[in-house]
Amino acid sequence: MNQVLMAAVIFFAIYQIIKNFTDFLLKRKVIKAGHFENAGILEQKVASITTENQEANKYPSLKWGLVAFFAGIGFIIINQMGPSLYNEDNYRNFMENSMLPFGIELVSISLGFIVYFLIVTFMKKK
Repeated sequence: MNQVLMAAVIFFAIYQIIKNFTDFLLKRKVIKAGHFENAGILEQKVASITTENQEANKYPSLKWGLVAFFAGIGFIIINQMGPSLYNEDNYRNFMENSMLPFGIELVSISLGFIVYFLIVTFMKKK
């Protein structure tokens, strides 16, 4: 598990470094071309994206409440499902070596986000 987490952190860091470097190159290219008035174009793009995200994220406590609720449901399912599938001797092996608990937890958290999305979409239509 630690190896997967470490790999994810490393890939995310590489992505962020490449993204920052390419943004820098793009800004430098715009400035060298003599378009000083357009040098802030990237910041405007980022600002418009953040306003869209703020509009969609009107109910942050609802979102995280639903995600926590569905994460809890996932943990309950994992806890109840383990002993029923395996005998007590293999239960520890199931929890340590199987990817099924992680899959159940990720699916339940995803369901929380989907329910939040459906609620927000329904509220927008009103």
